[in-house]
Amino acid sequence: MRLASTPHRLLRRCAGAALLLAASSSLAATFSVTPVRIYMKPQDRAVAVTITNEGDEPVVLQADIYSWTQKPDGSDETQLTEDLILSPPIIKLGAKARQVVRLARLRAPDASRQLTYRMILREIPEAAAPKQNIQVQIALALSMPVFITPPPAKRAMSCTAGPATGGTLAVGCANTGSAYAQIREIQAKRGDSALARFEGGAYILPGARKVLSLKGSDSLPSGPVQLVVTYDDGVSESFNATIE
Repeated sequence: MRLASTPHRLLRRCAGAALLLAASSSLAATFSVTPVRIYMKPQDRAVAVTITNEGDEPVVLQADIYSWTQKPDGSDETQLTEDLILSPPIIKLGAKARQVVRLARLRAPDASRQLTYRMILREIPEAAAPKQNIQVQIALALSMPVFITPPPAKRAMSCTAGPATGGTLAVGCANTGSAYAQIREIQAKRGDSALARFEGGAYILPGARKVLSLKGSDSLPSGPVQLVVTYDDGVSESFNATIE
């Protein structure tokens, strides 16, 4: 009996030690970027971006720029592009250090519509001798939207109510304009009463439509409602709809 049970006890001990080691020795850098959303005008050839190493160890970062579009159903599509470049593309920061870099435009702007991109800043883990035990490096990444917006580009939104199930109301919002929309809140109201609400930060790019879930009470009554949509710029817009 002892011979049969020993391997099981040893396996449990090894597994517990491995979990403890992984939990106690994982390391990750901490860095921040300002601004978190980058806006450019057609006349801007470059804008300044500030990167700060919040940690106590040096960090090396690499920037990649992706064109950012959405399918008609609202799902994101990104592709590496050379329309923009961050200079320098590799950033080395000491502990608590800060550096101002330049995001430069290489492509001519579009005079009628907004161009949308994602800048992804990734940590490049460097080999370092561990101080204690084995250190597991966790590489962090930040994704920031970049917008190049000509004056005529505007969002154009429409929202409709869909089916309500189990206290959740489906609301479909479409953007037929030429600039992005970011929805911060949707309230489904009947009179002065709020029946359901969405709070978040959903981006809807031109030509895309997203279905968002509004949370309400256990049962949402069918019939006419007013959908009050609030965007990231603080502007609100109302749409008449019907809960199915």
